[in-house]
Amino acid sequence: MILAASQELIDELGIYFLSFDRAGYGESDPNPKRSVKSEAFDIQELVDQLLLGNTFYVLGVSMGGYPTWGCLRYIPHRLAGAALVVPVVNYWWPSLPSNLSREAYKKQLLRDQCSLWIAHYIPQLLYWWMTQKWFPCSSLVEENPKIFTMKDKAIIEKMSGNLTPNKTKVRQQGLFESLHRDLMVGFGTWEFDPADLINPFPQTNGSVHIWQGYEDPFVPSLIQRYVSWRLPWIQYHEVTDGGHLIMYDTGLFESILRALLH
Repeated sequence: MILAASQELIDELGIYFLSFDRAGYGESDPNPKRSVKSEAFDIQELVDQLLLGNTFYVLGVSMGGYPTWGCLRYIPHRLAGAALVVPVVNYWWPSLPSNLSREAYKKQLLRDQCSLWIAHYIPQLLYWWMTQKWFPCSSLVEENPKIFTMKDKAIIEKMSGNLTPNKTKVRQQGLFESLHRDLMVGFGTWEFDPADLINPFPQTNGSVHIWQGYEDPFVPSLIQRYVSWRLPWIQYHEVTDGGHLIMYDTGLFESILRALLH
């Protein structure tokens, strides 16, 4: 992932960035039993193996949102803070009012509605659906530029259309072990509901943030608002003209980091 942070900002805030290949991506072994919980403990084990200290910050973007929710649920005592940027929302979280989740779900393209429905209810058919040639499947997996907002398209153009450097290496173990499993976990049945989480920083010695683009075509802002309302200890930031790629806006990314590391 490209991080839109200047060296000056990194030096000023004393940031040490650590990104890694999650299970099934890059050179990390696949995990057929991958779950929200396993992702959180993978992060904890990685930090411990590298001797990075007792606490750390987590920054999760898009599908990286569900491992971040997992950290808030399973290892909150290890966190110094967390930021979720356009984090995936699961339309089947029990706390979501049915009319709200239905309204947000119907705003997705039909192809994406089908992909998410299959990932949730019939995950064993997801590989077939994502590889068949009769109907279009996931616009997000395909990175179809037609569905991005004007602001997103400007960012894509600035990046010369290359959102995922070394895409072949990232997906070298195949789409099923990487992106398909992500869909099955992110939109499957979770062991917990984010709305039931307890503030990990009751003494205000840390903070949790959600950053959301109002015009994001993939992640509905109305559900993010509801989740933030249910969890008032989360600081919610909505970018009026932002889409799904707000992470790549240099000025905004600086704001994300400063808010997290205040």
